[in-house]
This record gives sequence, C-alpha cells and structure tokens, in this order.
Amino acid sequence: MSEYQRILVVIDPERETQPALERAAFLAKKNGGQLTLTLNIFDFSYEMTSLLSAEDRENLRNGLIKQRQTQLEALAVPLREQGVQVDTSVNWHNRPFESIIEQALRSESNLIIKSTHQHDKLKSVIFTPTDWHLLRKAPMPVLLVKADEWPTDGRILVAVNVAAEDDDHLNLNRKLLRKAKALAAKINAEIHLVNGYPGTPVNIAIELPDFDAHAYNESLKSHHQDKVAELAAEFEIPADRCHVLEGLPEDVIPELAEELDTELVMIGTIGRTGLSAALIGNTAEHVIDQIQCDLLADKPDDFESPIKI
Repeated sequence: MSEYQRILVVIDPERETQPALERAAFLAKKNGGQLTLTLNIFDFSYEMTSLLSAEDRENLRNGLIKQRQTQLEALAVPLREQGVQVDTSVNWHNRPFESIIEQALRSESNLIIKSTHQHDKLKSVIFTPTDWHLLRKAPMPVLLVKADEWPTDGRILVAVNVAAEDDDHLNLNRKLLRKAKALAAKINAEIHLVNGYPGTPVNIAIELPDFDAHAYNESLKSHHQDKVAELAAEFEIPADRCHVLEGLPEDVIPELAEELDTELVMIGTIGRTGLSAALIGNTAEHVIDQIQCDLLADKPDDFESPIKI
C-alpha cells in the first residue's frame, strides 16, 4: 500500500471509537502518507424552516459546521503530534456518498477508509447504503474496516477471478496482487489466493445420461488450478497458499476467510451502477455482504465514476 499516500478517512460523529481513523493512522505511519478527515452533515430543517431568514439559516448551518470542524480538529491533533500530516473537511450535503467521493477527488485521495457497523445480536458486519454506493461508484479503492487491529504475521486473502479471459478481469487480478504484495511487505503478512469454480450443473447430468459429470468437474477444477498457479508463480506466492474450491465465490470466499482467520479480504469489482446494480448486483457484492473482516474493494484502471467535480 505504499502507493496510498493520500488517504481520505470518513469519520462517524456518533461513535466513541474511530476504527477507520486507527487503520488510516496505521497505514500513514507505515507509508509516510497524508490523511484527510472528512465528516458529512445535513439537517433538512435548517434548509426549510420558514421561521428563520436566509441569513439566520446560514448562521445556524455555519455554527453546526464549525462545531463538527472542532470535533475533527480534536481527532487530528494527536496524529499531528506524532508527525502525521492531517487535514480536515466538513461538508454540508444531503447525499453522504456523493460528498465523500467529491471530497476524495478534491483532495486527490487514492484510498477511502470507512468504518463498518456491527449488528450486536447477530455479531455480523452491516454494510450501509453509503457503503454500497462507495463500493459501486468511488473511482479509488475503498477500505471498509471493523474494530479489530491488524496483527503482525496476519493473513491477507485475495479473491481472484480466473474464469474470465477478458483484459479487465486479468488486469484487475494483477492489480490486486501488486497491492497485496506491497501491504504484506509492510506488515509481514501472508498472502493467500482464493478462487471458486462452479460444480457440474445437475440438469446436464440428468438430461445427458452419457455425460461424465466427474470428468467434467475434474477438468474444470484443473483448469482453475492451473490459472491460479500461474498467477501465484508470477507474484511468488507459495502453492500451499492457493485455494481453488468448488462452489460459488460468494460462498467459498467468506468461508475460507473465516477458516484462515483473515484480517483482510481484497476483491475486485467492476462497479455496476444504475438498474443493473439494484436488481442484479455482482459477485463482489454478494461476497461483501457475508465477510466478517476488513474488506478492500478495487476497480479496473479504466473505471469511470458517475460522480464528478
């Protein structure tokens, strides 16, 4: 992650602890990077109340912004004392994800870090609508973190897609692995690769009596193993850290992450928007909804965000 020199940190004003800030500070100290702390606020009543003049509404809004700015500065001071360069920005915007992406573009950030929420009863990570919008629309990588620290000698699980032969997916695999290698070198972590492949469709086995389902399955598995092995060799990852598993990626990736006690899952997403995202989603989003550790989602280099400044 040495290329992540400018990190945008999304602060949650309702939380006593700030896992996103802790993770960002950790990375900044490792890489000598710069942080921008951002906080989005909006109160519809300030905009619409008829009891106040436009000037009074403006003064009230500025007062609230100043209050939040003071809160951000209080978080920034200890980091500055430790030698970390920290800027702060409070934005008044009625769509938080747009505000975050716009701030990331203005500050030329190459990583967004945001905390996730945990459902206390289910003990599972909950991704908010803002999280989903960031994952789909931010042109830079998004790191969603939970409260646990990253230990030394931990594990990074990189989900690779070797079924697709197009350049977008192949280049995205390599992009993820380059970044995983850079981060692993900083924190002395193991890199593991995971790839899921589909089993033989039941309807084919039923409709074609002469079809050898076992041979087909073994051939498919072998193909995926060979492709993953090629990637692993290119990035000097030991064969025993390559996991090619039968099943849908949204099933095998979270299961393996839990089995390995992984600190971070890295995954690529093409980043659909619009109706297709709402109705169809994609593999990355199904995976994201089930993992219980930190997640780094990245997109192809030619991805264009619908959010501009």
